Amino acid sequence: MSTADLFSPIQPAAPLAERLRPKNIDEVIGQSHLLGEGKPLRLAFQSGKLHSMILWGPPGVGKTTLARLMASAFDADFVPLSAVLSGVKDIREAIAQAERTLQQNGRHTILFVDEVHRFNKSQQDAFLPFVEQGLVTFIGATTENPSFELNNALLSRAQVYVLQSLSETEMEQLLERAQVSALPGITFDAAAQERVIGYADGDARRLLNVLEQLQTAAQAAGVDRINVEFLDNTLAQKLRRFDKGGEAFYDQISALHKSVRGSNPDAALYWFVRMLDGGADPRYLARRIVRMAWEDIGLADPRAIQLTNDAAETYERLGSPEGELALAQAVIYLAVAAKSNAGYVAYNAARAFVSQDGSREVPLHLRNAPTKLMKKLDYGKDYRYAHHEEGAYAAGENYFPEGMPEVSFYEPTDRGLEAKITEKLAHLRELDMAAKNKKG
Repeated sequence: MSTADLFSPIQPAAPLAERLRPKNIDEVIGQSHLLGEGKPLRLAFQSGKLHSMILWGPPGVGKTTLARLMASAFDADFVPLSAVLSGVKDIREAIAQAERTLQQNGRHTILFVDEVHRFNKSQQDAFLPFVEQGLVTFIGATTENPSFELNNALLSRAQVYVLQSLSETEMEQLLERAQVSALPGITFDAAAQERVIGYADGDARRLLNVLEQLQTAAQAAGVDRINVEFLDNTLAQKLRRFDKGGEAFYDQISALHKSVRGSNPDAALYWFVRMLDGGADPRYLARRIVRMAWEDIGLADPRAIQLTNDAAETYERLGSPEGELALAQAVIYLAVAAKSNAGYVAYNAARAFVSQDGSREVPLHLRNAPTKLMKKLDYGKDYRYAHHEEGAYAAGENYFPEGMPEVSFYEPTDRGLEAKITEKLAHLRELDMAAKNKKG
């Protein structure tokens, strides 16, 4: 061995995910809705014209890979930035580099910003002049909904492409490719392969990282065939890919809420357990479940409101994992309960009316009169005490401000307890009408 060899720095082996990164779009696994023949991204590659774009999708589905392939296909300089680590200064340096590259080599620059949603408004605005000038082609990658996280000005200048998690079949293809090219001598039995693919949960990078971890463990243990027992001893507890503050989180809580509203207890329970499995805080779920009781069941079954409150309190007393059972049963009850959003609709209608209406005076007969002066000013005069009226109802009495148009915010349904409320209100309105006719 030469002296030069002794003192040469040892280059670390590239991660498996990097070694298997596709060299062209035909090697990309997944995203056939964008990369298949005649599909948008393939046409973009074939067009010969670069355009700015936002690649939106969950982790590990090829956003960075596609941006690099775009740079390679168009012989453009690829300048990557991470919005987590970069600021306006880094953006300026990247733009300066793009100007030098254009002047010195005549090459265009693709400015790739990973996690672009983490840039604030001023940082996002910093790209716009250079995108408009054509100095750089902007490609942003995000796991968050661009509609909520990116400036309209930036969105209007970039085409949004939605990337999808890899299917089980696509994950199997990736696993086979990794075995052939990078994991010689390592095989999986059927159950272990299914477990590994489930663990990765549609995330190609996560799958490759797990395979690399398993390869190291298998070599250390002298194992050439991996089974479920080896997996359980090697990997930590299976965790779903789940961002507690991201798009998947809000999609899943939406699915839970809509399954409850749709009276499907099995679907509601599925989404509830999926969120727990993904790491959602049970206290957050408890709050949302209580909200569902008020919004979608309401007075059709007031027991649902009490039951969800009891379930939340039970969780506080028992904690995990016992307390989740109470929340699960509350979810089931909500799903099978009679549904009504009449109270929710009435509240919103009243808020909308009041926000646009003037400040009307309280009628004198409804005002309290605790002093002689107030009584002298006719506060409370002619007020009819309902308990002294027949049926404890002051038929024909007005409880709204004078001159206010007639409103009907609360319209109960004919389901559950609200069916009886509907009957009662109809009877009271008949009494009101009779009293008005008698007075008239």
